[in-house]
Amino acid sequence: MEEIHTDNAPAAIGPYSQGMIDGDRIFVSGQGPVDPQTGDIVSQDIKEQTARTIENVEAVLEAADSSLEDIVKTTVFVTDMANYAAINEVYAEYMSEPFPARSAVEVAALPIDIGVEIEVIATR
Repeated sequence: MEEIHTDNAPAAIGPYSQGMIDGDRIFVSGQGPVDPQTGDIVSQDIKEQTARTIENVEAVLEAADSSLEDIVKTTVFVTDMANYAAINEVYAEYMSEPFPARSAVEVAALPIDIGVEIEVIATR
């Protein structure tokens, strides 16, 4: 296994890696809407949060010589399912057909005060 690290995505806030490579699979830890340069949450707007979250996922994938097109599975964690349609709208702008398999789960809270977190599994 090989750890993935990039300064183009937020640093881990706990004892975990931004991502790991295991054979031909890439596992990206949950990413949120944090600006990797400042460490600040980009916005309270769920669309802006979703865009930054996906851009952070993309940065980790790029550090592993992969891309959004190589994602096979995503898990989307949301703190309010009322935001689901808005998240889907932005998600569809970044993902291409055939779309990855996906789960979406409403959670009571996330480790920081954000509305969305996304983790992915991709191939190399």
